Amino acid sequence: MKKCLVGGAFIIVLIALGVWAIISCIPPPSKRCGTPGGPPITAPRIRLSDGRYLAYEEHGVSRQNATFKIIFIHAFATFRRDAVIANRVRPGFLEKNGIYVVSYDRPGYGESDPHSRRSEKTLAHDVEQLADQLQLGSKFYVVGYSMGGQAVWGVLKYIPHRLAGATLLCPVTNSWWPSFPDSLTWELWNKQTKTERFAMLITHHTPWLLYWWNHQKLFQTSAVMQSSPTIFSPQDMALLPKLAVRVSYKNQTTQQGVHESLERDLIVGFGKWGFDPMKIENPFPKGEGSVHLWQGDDDRLVPIQLQRIIAQKLSWIKYHEIPGAGHLFPNADGVAETILKELLPIPQAS
Repeated sequence: MKKCLVGGAFIIVLIALGVWAIISCIPPPSKRCGTPGGPPITAPRIRLSDGRYLAYEEHGVSRQNATFKIIFIHAFATFRRDAVIANRVRPGFLEKNGIYVVSYDRPGYGESDPHSRRSEKTLAHDVEQLADQLQLGSKFYVVGYSMGGQAVWGVLKYIPHRLAGATLLCPVTNSWWPSFPDSLTWELWNKQTKTERFAMLITHHTPWLLYWWNHQKLFQTSAVMQSSPTIFSPQDMALLPKLAVRVSYKNQTTQQGVHESLERDLIVGFGKWGFDPMKIENPFPKGEGSVHLWQGDDDRLVPIQLQRIIAQKLSWIKYHEIPGAGHLFPNADGVAETILKELLPIPQAS
């Protein structure tokens, strides 16, 4: 009898542990904007073909009067209000040069609906639908910062015919892209801490465990998720005061839930892509436009060695390497204007 009781108790404990493990892996439902108990809708939004809503914000001249129309794609843990190429230029620069910029919340961020099947392909088509619904014309420019680069790579792959030009600002790389040499990726892999390696393995191979990993208390989690100072270079630390204004609104970034914003970003960025970016063909074979990639050589988030490989394999990309710069370099004085002047055919004296 006692053996039966002990055996039964053991089974109950196993079942309880199994249930706890399953529950721990399931993220809470997203708090969609405009739903009962969810955040309010404050920004203009468009409705996409699948029924999702995309929130956006406009900068510079009106789109009707613009000479240049740019879609800005924000970085990890930021949203539409963090449009560095619009916020970090001199007052009047956009208007003087006929520049219109629209920044939007990627799925799950800010006030854009989450998308559980988000991929580099769906992100590209979100950009296309935004351009069409705002009537930006047959061609437009795109600028993607950091994790926003995954959408730019998608645009270059899936809708290159819609581009007038493109810029990638220290775009996040994926070590599993097949064109990266194994020797280099292993070298960089071995330089990471065990915690970062484990986080990357979970993100790539078992993304359904990512929510549990980022919210468990037994082990240290990713430095990126913790916004640890170790991810910043000396130049980044000097630029952080410029971002102090974000304190007043940064909570809106993940107000619909961390999983459908930050964690979904990681899953797409470091997951299994449907194409190899280094196999993309030049969208401007006749020189009618250009693609730029900017990278600081002291970036502690994105390995410069991988960006150099991309620049070598895609020789049609105009590669700009900035000595001493970290991941936040687009916020430095004058840099945003330089980036725009390289992308757009505007007078250099502007």
